[in-house]
Amino acid sequence: MKTIPQINMGTLPEQLHNAGILSDTGFERLSRYDDVTDQNILSILVARGLISEELLYKFLAGLIGLPFKVLDPLELDYEIVTDLLPGAFAQKHHLVVFDETESLLKVATSSLEDTSPLDELVHMLGRDIELYVGRPSEIARVIRQFYGLHGSITAAVKELDMKDRVDLGNLERYVSSKTDQKVEPTDRPIVNAVNHLLHYAFEENASDIHLEPHRKGTVVRLRIDGVLHDIYKIPKKLHLPIMSRIKMIAGLDITKKRRPQDGRIKTHFEGKPVEIRASTVPVAFGEKVVLRILDPALLMQDLAMLGFDKDDLIRYRNAINKPNGLILVTGPTGSGKTTTLYSSLTTLATKEKNITTIEDPIEFVTDEFNQISVQSAIDLTFSTSLKYILRQDPDIIMVGEIRDKETAKSAMRCALTGHLVLSTLHTNDAASAAIRLIDMGVQPYLLSTTLIAVIAQRLVRKICDKCSEEYIPTLSLLKSIGLEEGVILKRGKGCRNCRGTGYKGRIAVFEVFEMTEEIRIAITTGASIDDIRREAIKQGMTTLHSNALSKVRQGITTPEEMLKVTLGVE
Repeated sequence: MKTIPQINMGTLPEQLHNAGILSDTGFERLSRYDDVTDQNILSILVARGLISEELLYKFLAGLIGLPFKVLDPLELDYEIVTDLLPGAFAQKHHLVVFDETESLLKVATSSLEDTSPLDELVHMLGRDIELYVGRPSEIARVIRQFYGLHGSITAAVKELDMKDRVDLGNLERYVSSKTDQKVEPTDRPIVNAVNHLLHYAFEENASDIHLEPHRKGTVVRLRIDGVLHDIYKIPKKLHLPIMSRIKMIAGLDITKKRRPQDGRIKTHFEGKPVEIRASTVPVAFGEKVVLRILDPALLMQDLAMLGFDKDDLIRYRNAINKPNGLILVTGPTGSGKTTTLYSSLTTLATKEKNITTIEDPIEFVTDEFNQISVQSAIDLTFSTSLKYILRQDPDIIMVGEIRDKETAKSAMRCALTGHLVLSTLHTNDAASAAIRLIDMGVQPYLLSTTLIAVIAQRLVRKICDKCSEEYIPTLSLLKSIGLEEGVILKRGKGCRNCRGTGYKGRIAVFEVFEMTEEIRIAITTGASIDDIRREAIKQGMTTLHSNALSKVRQGITTPEEMLKVTLGVE
C-alpha cells in the first residue's frame, strides 16, 4: 500500500488560498476564528461554508497524490461493501471498500491523518490496498445505508431459523413436515430493516420502492427520476415478515396474501411529513409491494412550476377559473396527472369554496379538500359517490378517473348543474379524449356543452444544471426533431449530482385543448380524431411534441428524451 504523506494542517489554509480554492474573504474569516485547531480545521472549513466539501477533498487528494473517488450508493455492490469489512471498523475509521480483485481491495477513506487502520486491514484481509480519497459525508452515507440495511437484514436472518422451509409463493409451494419458527412483524430486526429501507429511499429522492419476490429472493428496486435501479436482494426467508411489517404500518390485513390491497403510511424525513401509498398484489412467487412516496411539496405546486408554456398556462388558468364545466387531464400512468390535479385544486382552494374529491385510492390526505375514497365492496364507486356529493353543496369536484359510461354521465350531469368538475382519462393525446367519451356512450351534444378543456401531459427528465453544457448537434438529429441547422442545444455531461446520467429531476410537457365554437361544431357533427386535432391546432393548441421541442430549445431537456417520451423512440 502506498504511504500517505502527512498533511501540514497549519499551512493548509494558505495552500488552499494560493490555489484559489479558499477566497480572500474566507481566508480572512478563518484567521479570525478562535476555535480552529489542526484536528478540526477540515470540518470547520466545510461546516462554516468557507469551501465546499468536494473541492476540499479533491484538493487534499491531489496534495497527497491519491485519486479522488465519488461514491454513488446505486453503483456499489452490497456484498463487496459489507462482507469484507466489519461495520464497526468501517464506521470508526471512515473506510469503505468499493471494489475488489483476487489480490487487491479498493478502499475510499476520508481519514487522512492516521494510516494504521489501513495496515490493520491489509493483515486482516490478506490483500493489498489501493487507496482513494472520498468525501466524509458520502462515506458516512454509504456506511449508514449499506451497513444499516444489511445489518438489520442479517440480524433478521439469524433470528429466523427456517432452513427446513422453502416458500415459493403463489406459484409453487414446498411444505416441510417440521414446525417453523416465525419472526413477528414487530420484532426489532424486521422493524429496523423496513425503517432503513424507507430512509434509504428518502435519501436517494426515490418516487417508488418496489419489492419483487423471485424464486431465490426478493429484489428491492428504487425508481429515481423515472428510472428503476436494483439496490438490494433480500433472502427469500425474510420476504413474509418484511411484507407483514409493511402491511402492519400501512393498515392492511396481514392474513390476506392472495388479494390485492391498498393502504398508506405516514412518516417524517428530515422534519418534513411524507406520505407513502402502499399497494400489494399477488404474483408468482409471493406478494409484490410498491410503495409510492408522496412529497407534498412536489404534489401541490404552483401551476407555473409544472412546465406550462406561457400561453398554455393562461389557457389552463382561464379554464379552471370558470364556474362550471368539465376539465380532463389525460396521459398514461406515471405522467404526473395527479400532481396537475392537486396543484390545480390547491390554486382554487379558498375559504369560500367547497372542494370535494373522489379518489381510488386517496393519493394524499390534506385538510384543504373533502376527500372520499372509493370502496367497491359497499357500492361506493365514482358514479354513486357523485350522486351523494351533489347533496353536499359542492363548488368544485375532482373525480379520480372516468372509467365507464356511468361515471362519465354522472360527471357531465354535475358539470351541467353548475359545478366545476376535474377528472382524468387514459388517452394518448388531448383530442382523443372527446372521441373516447363518445365511445363510452356520452352524447356528442352533451359533451360539447360541458367540456371546457383537455390537458394531455407526459414527464421528461431535465438536464442536470450542475453539468449542463452546450453542443452542436448533428444535422441528422436536427432533422429528426424538426430543428433548423446551426441550433446550439444543451446536454448533461454527467456528474456526482446526477449520478453520471446527465439528468436531474423531471418536468411535464403539456398539450392544452380548449373548447371553441369550431371544435364544438366538429364534435357534434361526428368529426374524426384527426379532424378534431387539426381544428384544435388551428385554434392555437400546442402539441406534446411541439411543447417538448420548445423545452429542448430552452435547454431544459434533450432531443433524445423528447423523442423517447413523445414518440417512444429509444
